[in-house]
Amino acid sequence: MNSPFSPADLTDLHDKTMSGTICLANAKLVLPDEVVTGCVTITDGTITDIVQDADIPAGAMDCEGDLVMPGLVELHTDNLERHMEPRPEVHWPHLPALIAHDAELASTGITTVFDALRVGSIHNTKARYKAYARGLANELLEARAAGYFRISHFLHLRAEVCSETLLEEMAEFGPEDRVGIVSLMDHTPGQRQFRDMSALKTYVTKKRGMSDDDFKDHVVNLKRLQSLYGEKHQAGALEEAKRYGAVLASHDDTTAEHVQTSKANGVHFAEFPTTKDAAEACRAQDISVMMGAPNIVRGGSHSGNVSAMDLAKADLLDIISSDYVPSALLMSAFTLADLWDDLPRAIASVTQNPAKAGGLQDRGQLAIGQRGDVLRVTRLGTTPLLRGTWCQGRRVG
Repeated sequence: MNSPFSPADLTDLHDKTMSGTICLANAKLVLPDEVVTGCVTITDGTITDIVQDADIPAGAMDCEGDLVMPGLVELHTDNLERHMEPRPEVHWPHLPALIAHDAELASTGITTVFDALRVGSIHNTKARYKAYARGLANELLEARAAGYFRISHFLHLRAEVCSETLLEEMAEFGPEDRVGIVSLMDHTPGQRQFRDMSALKTYVTKKRGMSDDDFKDHVVNLKRLQSLYGEKHQAGALEEAKRYGAVLASHDDTTAEHVQTSKANGVHFAEFPTTKDAAEACRAQDISVMMGAPNIVRGGSHSGNVSAMDLAKADLLDIISSDYVPSALLMSAFTLADLWDDLPRAIASVTQNPAKAGGLQDRGQLAIGQRGDVLRVTRLGTTPLLRGTWCQGRRVG
């Protein structure tokens, strides 16, 4: 798939001002297909040389045998929402939240992020969802233009098809907004992620403080919204994604029929399929499978869905997302490296593969001509320790 972005869209503010050369030497370089000892040189924000040699050139940083690998690419994270609302109904000023979110991601090795924002509001129940994406996106893009961010930010619009206001909210966005991904989401109770109604009840009542009667009303209302809007809003979201030039993702596919619909819609990758059957159907349809890093680190899904490790063992896993724990992304990659006995393959699941799935061709590998987004990593037992993060050759963590 061609990148949905033009070269200008891929240019962050500091692209235009970065100058100089850095060299990371005496490192184990994680290349796409092998790990070699050598050095990588970044000039004016771009990788310009890779040498397989143990020598340390004058002025180079001695990495003391640590791993050097591409910066992590995150396609779906709810982390920004956590900074905006650190506790239920506790709202934080947006600019400090944006800056803290950006700094946290840099500190965990993420150098490119598609910030997930929900579009589609529900007004008439206790579990109401207010429109916020357009205003927050404006603030995010303004902060980026002002040079406040350490890493590269794009938008991921999570389109709640069974809502009241999806299409009018999506109409407020355009190709200039760096909307890289649109995911089609249907959280109607009794299917997909929320097949287990008891798990849904625990999640919603804890988050929203609902009574049993409130929860019953919530379920009835969401099913009513699906009946009224589901088909129409899905078709409209597909048109809007095309207008933005965004990559399409499905969300919580559960059955082979769900996957067939995703394929017909032009979906490029599947976020968090909930069953092995769905993951197998994705593989058959050439749809990349993305699972959550917390699922890998914890050894299973918190909502009772398929284990990401089981998919990894069955060769049904392509991309990892940190989802709601940014530091889990690097941890999960090394867990997969141990499982597969293949470090380059595991690192590709958090670098090259998500970059490709997100339509970005200029990052995700240690290769000449790629962006100088690199990490220096060592291991403490089984735990990876990040010792440095560079975004386009600039030290950011």
